[in-house]
Amino acid sequence: MKKTKAGKDYRYLKKGTKETIPAKNGKKVITFHAGGLHQKLGVPQGTKIPKEKMNDALNGLYGVAAKKEAEFAKNVLRK
Repeated sequence: MKKTKAGKDYRYLKKGTKETIPAKNGKKVITFHAGGLHQKLGVPQGTKIPKEKMNDALNGLYGVAAKKEAEFAKNVLRK
């Protein structure tokens, strides 16, 4: 698995893998399934999601679940 300066690169995890981000500075532990947003947007796992598709997902054009996952990816996974 590739690593970035911030740690793990979640794009390269096996699809459907349950992943956990440990608690930091009073924040809760976060658990999610890797590859869910890629699957909903039809983008192959391991490639970067194009900006157009990410913006469409954030606007809710791919459904409510994809919108929530896109917001999670934008706010939590990207640093």
